[in-house]
Amino acid sequence: MSPAAPTALIADDEAPMREQLRMRLQEAWPELRIVAEAANGMEAVAMAEVQQPDIVFLDIRMPGMGGIDAAKQLYSHCHIVFVTAYDQYAVDAFEQGAIDYLLKPVTTERLATTRARLGKRLARPPQDIGAQLAQLSGLLRDGAGAPRPNYLRWIQAQVGNSLRMISTREVLFFQSEDKYTRVQTLTAELLIRKTLKELADELDPDEFWRIHRSTLVRVDAISEVSRDLRGRQMLRLRNWAGELEVSRNHTYLFQQM
Repeated sequence: MSPAAPTALIADDEAPMREQLRMRLQEAWPELRIVAEAANGMEAVAMAEVQQPDIVFLDIRMPGMGGIDAAKQLYSHCHIVFVTAYDQYAVDAFEQGAIDYLLKPVTTERLATTRARLGKRLARPPQDIGAQLAQLSGLLRDGAGAPRPNYLRWIQAQVGNSLRMISTREVLFFQSEDKYTRVQTLTAELLIRKTLKELADELDPDEFWRIHRSTLVRVDAISEVSRDLRGRQMLRLRNWAGELEVSRNHTYLFQQM
């Protein structure tokens, strides 16, 4: 395959994430041809043997064979780009090595940087990254980089005839409203059919706190906690004009008040 028309394979166990990356690649790298998509590492290795892509985009955490183990079988034949949502220890290792990576949600701007790097590397044989892969495997096995629960990272909301993907990092709070749940971001208010109980079970409890039977709030969005004239605890969020009430059953979250 000519360097001017490279090919790529995408591997991610979540179909919406594969679609999102494919769309971003089409925007940032129109001439890149996606020749296959895999849902896990084993599929990625098998498909790569057939399609012989120049580049493989690998999600780190996939059921069965993950991205790092797949990369160990692929790196001598193609260029590897890891895609990750939260493995900070792995990201620190990437910064010091020859492996490129993308953080979810993938942006067109970050892909432009990756494209520039790969554009130079495609003219040369893939680098020997075996040592870096062994280091990453160790980081993800030890206490600091151990696998964490597979918490919900994306919300799907129907907007007209389109399906919108919302990173949980964009969400300020979730609030029950009749048969729906309100999803509030800085720029939009959407409704989804997933219940608040389902969300509470699927979201990272270190990132989202339940402050009321009808409200889950992103912890790092909280800017101020105060009491109103009725003695209720009220939350203010950064760059959002409203307030959220903390129920009596959840005032222990802010014990210093």
